[in-house]
Amino acid sequence: MASRHLCRSIAMQSLYEWDFYGRQSAKLDGIVDHNLREFGPGLEGAAFVSDLVKGVIKYLQKIDNVIEKAAPEWPLEQISAVDRNVLRLGLYELLFGPRNEVPPKVAINEAIELAKTFGGENSGKFINGVLGTVYREIGEPGKEQ
Repeated sequence: MASRHLCRSIAMQSLYEWDFYGRQSAKLDGIVDHNLREFGPGLEGAAFVSDLVKGVIKYLQKIDNVIEKAAPEWPLEQISAVDRNVLRLGLYELLFGPRNEVPPKVAINEAIELAKTFGGENSGKFINGVLGTVYREIGEPGKEQ
């Protein structure tokens, strides 16, 4: 598993755990540290994991609003916790992350892979549909609309 993919996995698992246990901000750093020790001992991308998690938290309200608009038939609380946090991570990278480091299609593909690994049978399709909708709406930088 590539180290950036592993970093995304650890970030998603940390966001899931944080979300599952009531979104207590004070516990988030401890959750991330524990998951890094558990799933990525010696991982060189620990800063990337932290950047992803902090980025999602910083833009959480905006990201959740985008999810609600892109999937109006799925209220946020009815989306499984795994899918919800995969979407948050994917949307953070797609909308707010450094595009020179993570092109939009990479952000989408990584989120789909996380959904297939950690989510349910239809999670990959759901994530692809929501992120694809957002991507089509924002357009690809540098391409004619």
